[in-house]
Formats: sequence, C-alpha cells, structure tokens
Amino acid sequence: MSDVLELVDVSVVRDGRALVDEVSWSVKEGERWVILGPNGAGKTTLLNIASSYLFPTKGSATILGEPLGGVGTDVFELRPRIGMAGIAMAEKLPKGQTVLQTVLTAAYGMTATWHEDYDPVDEQRAKAFLDRLGMNDYLDRKFGTLSEGERKRTLIARAMMTDPELLLLDEPAAGLDLGGREDLVRRLGRLARDPYAPSMIMVTHHVEEIAPGFTHVLMIRQGKVLAAGPVEMELTSRNLSLCFGLPLVVERVGDRWTAQGLPLK
Repeated sequence: MSDVLELVDVSVVRDGRALVDEVSWSVKEGERWVILGPNGAGKTTLLNIASSYLFPTKGSATILGEPLGGVGTDVFELRPRIGMAGIAMAEKLPKGQTVLQTVLTAAYGMTATWHEDYDPVDEQRAKAFLDRLGMNDYLDRKFGTLSEGERKRTLIARAMMTDPELLLLDEPAAGLDLGGREDLVRRLGRLARDPYAPSMIMVTHHVEEIAPGFTHVLMIRQGKVLAAGPVEMELTSRNLSLCFGLPLVVERVGDRWTAQGLPLK
C-alpha cells in the first residue's frame, strides 16, 4: 500500500511554542485513523498539515505523493483531492443556501453559488451522498436552519463531493446529543467499512466516537506522539491515561470503545 500521508520529524512553531514537535507519522491507502488527545495537544494542527493549509516549520510532509512546499507541487491542484469537514468549513458556508447547493458548490471548490452551471451528474452525485448520510429529505432546507447533527452530515456529504483520496473529519460529533452522535457514528462506520471509501483521518476527544471500521489510532499530548498503530494494540488504558494525564480504564464492548476515570479514593 502506498502512503497517503507521510510526516517526517515535523514541527510547527508559533511564538516560540511548538504546536507539534518532531512528529513522524504515516497513513497508508485504505487506512482509517483516529487522532486522540486533550485540548491543545496538536490534533487540529496535524489535520491542517494533512489538508495542505499549514506548512511545517521543520521536517517534511508528503500528501498523496506530493511534497508539501516542494518544487512543482501546486497546492491548488492538491486540495481538491482532499475532503475536509469540520467547524471551520461550516463557518465559511452561507446559511441561506439550500442543503443541495451547499454540497454542489464543492464540485467547483467554492463555498457559495455564483453563476455556475452544474451538470446533471453533479446533482446526482450530490443527492447520492446526501442520501447515504440520511439527508435526502432535506435537499431544499436552508443550511442555517439545520440541527447540529444535520449540519455535520451535510458537511461530510460535501467533503465527499470531489471524490477525494483522503477524507479529514475534525471532531464530527462535537456538539451532538446522544441520539445525534450515535446516528453519526453509525453512518461513519458504514463509510469506514466501505472498501471504496477514501483513506480517513478523524480528530476527536472521545473514544466513544470511534466508529466501527476505524483501523488505527494516533495519540498526541503537548505536540508529541505517545502512541500510533492499530487501534486494537494501541488503544489501551495505559496509553489513554498517559495521553489525558489521569487514570483511565478503556473497554471494548462489541465493536465500540468506552473510557472512564477511576473513582477517587
């Protein structure tokens, strides 16, 4: 399998502080990774590098075979090959657009409709992705009127619109109630188990949000990698306790994970 993402000794320094510090990590074709860590650990920084919107201060990053910052690498040609769904994208999208328009604009790499003429195949693709995420009954609803869960599912459909080779999900279940979270995890699990789906990287704080089908985990704390590898091997009570800085017990129930702190004595 070829590398979809390869970071070698990558550091990102801002105001004298390392947001990520000498991170080496590779994601191979077909793998589904989850990045776990506390607030400020460097999770979103890694995702921004993987999306080509942030360049390392030190070290090297190669995305889909293209060296970031390398001679001949055009990030504007690279970015359509990467799907991104997260809070930052949601804030850029016009609230008055319909759900269908919100997904369709991704076909042109835009956030708002202008004077584009969309091909029937574009509309078919957009409707297919929305249907897959349970949004087919919301095509004419305004994006700004959606619930948080509906908005998250629309963003994932939008990220899939360009048929990306790498799909990045930045805390897709953040702000959802229990029902919304479980519905989203169920749909992400279906996507993760699809052999034709792109390689995936998802950032989260909670092991309960790891959908079935995710294969690998990266744990990061204070900008440094603590563990990286197959989820069955690396998602342990010891590693998670070190990652979040307090005693935690991790359990696997069926194809899902749970974690809780040890009671105070």
